[in-house]
Amino acid sequence: MLTSLSIKNYALIDQLQVRFEQGFTIITGETGAGKSILLGGLSLILGKRADLSSLKNKEQKCIIEAVFDISNYKLESLFKTEDLDFEKQTIIRREILPSGKSRAFVNDTPVNLSALQTLGKHLIDVHSQHETMQLVDDEFQFQVIDALAKNGTSLEMYQSQLKSYKKFQKELKELYAFQAEALKEQDFNTFLLKELTEANLIDGELELLEEEFETLNNVEVIQERLTESHQLLQDEEVGILTTLTLLKNNLQKLANYSTAYNELYTRVNSSLIDLDDAFAEIESLQEKLDADPDRLVVVNNKLQLLHNLMQKHVAENVSELIEIREALTEKVSVTENMEETILSKQKEIKAVSDKLDSIASKIHENRKKTIPGLTKQLESILQDLGMPNAQFKIEVNLGEEYLHHGKDQLSFLFSANKGGQFNELKKAASGGEMARIMLAIKSILAKYIQLPTIMFDEIDTGVSGEIAHKMAWIMQGMSKTMQVFAITHLPQIAAKGNTHYKVYKKDIDEVTTTNLVKLSQEDRIVEIAQMLGGIEVTNSALAHAKELLN
Repeated sequence: MLTSLSIKNYALIDQLQVRFEQGFTIITGETGAGKSILLGGLSLILGKRADLSSLKNKEQKCIIEAVFDISNYKLESLFKTEDLDFEKQTIIRREILPSGKSRAFVNDTPVNLSALQTLGKHLIDVHSQHETMQLVDDEFQFQVIDALAKNGTSLEMYQSQLKSYKKFQKELKELYAFQAEALKEQDFNTFLLKELTEANLIDGELELLEEEFETLNNVEVIQERLTESHQLLQDEEVGILTTLTLLKNNLQKLANYSTAYNELYTRVNSSLIDLDDAFAEIESLQEKLDADPDRLVVVNNKLQLLHNLMQKHVAENVSELIEIREALTEKVSVTENMEETILSKQKEIKAVSDKLDSIASKIHENRKKTIPGLTKQLESILQDLGMPNAQFKIEVNLGEEYLHHGKDQLSFLFSANKGGQFNELKKAASGGEMARIMLAIKSILAKYIQLPTIMFDEIDTGVSGEIAHKMAWIMQGMSKTMQVFAITHLPQIAAKGNTHYKVYKKDIDEVTTTNLVKLSQEDRIVEIAQMLGGIEVTNSALAHAKELLN
């Protein structure tokens, strides 16, 4: 509910601050006093676009702030979706700067107009004779029927399954597209995979093969060098090992004289050991070295194959070729198993579709059972509101398509006259009739779901005294479970409010300003008497006003 409203520097309002209560609140005032200005300010809180013409003083910014008690509105998920801090006492502030820029805040968090409009729909519902298009909207008509049918839980289940259904359908479409594209490349990918698989790729193999190739391709040179090295080390007279052995023996005889000689001996001995190992390695390599033309051909062919594959696939090494092979394996495998994957996805869709059909059927049956009672209630209320021949013809037919609200196609027809043809609401009902139908529907809805604050803006225009009484009783009944505002010119409605505010204009220093004041019981008597008989209040008007209030 709207608990307070503060307006500063807006249109004819200098500064206004007012607190509101639960129940039925009346707002009255002479034509042109500024009731529309009040609604205009409130509409900015609900996300309407603003312009500089809204500023009373063009040098100062306009600030409009509203506080809402939303503890019973179950809006936590909406706040989470919009990335807002949830507060039971939520504050919405709108600022219009002299530059023309506009800013909006929810609980001190900056928001865009889209978020404000989304939230605003759940906070205040404004109705006038000119704003009843919601009535002809399928979504709203289903909301009315489903509220009475208690379809809330079923609709949540349906929409959850519908989300899965649409997700699976999208995935199936993508699978078909992938399959069509993959089939075009299947033969080529299979050929490439076969080529890479037959190459028997081994990570690090290229370096080993290149080394082996160099060895096999230079056997004679290597053998010559190894033989020469063997002779240099082992010659009995001038060989390095023979000479180094003599040197070691010579230094060994000096080792005991000082640590310096001993260290020198140790170093020479160590070198001798290393050269012995090198000599043994040379002999081993000589034994292993073997000219093998056949092996050279094999290695050369494998190297050529690897280089060709790397060039073909733009790879730097065998490791990258292996990665390409694995990727091709997956592509080919996926394509080969695509039919199975598609079949599996179709089964998933069928399972969800069966659930959707079951839930949609239950929703449909609940709606069918509810419609006669809804029709009866609407026609009864409208009869009291001066539309004795009003008739509704509401039908739901189960279709094939999965829609947001189920599978039903809705026909919501109306006839205002006895013997008249049924037609769509927007074609069959006048503005005044639409306003009364909306009042009837909202009064029924208020019994079944928690509605936001509702503001009826002169929906009683052109209504007789007796009908006004009926409208007032309906609005008063609605206010037992929700906050209801009525902007009215009719004393019969004004008298039924729990609280009464008057909008008035006042000239201060030749500047007109709009204000809003809460009326006391005595002030209400005078206001209603003036609504009955004009500015000059007579005793009979006062008596009639007291009678209406009592």
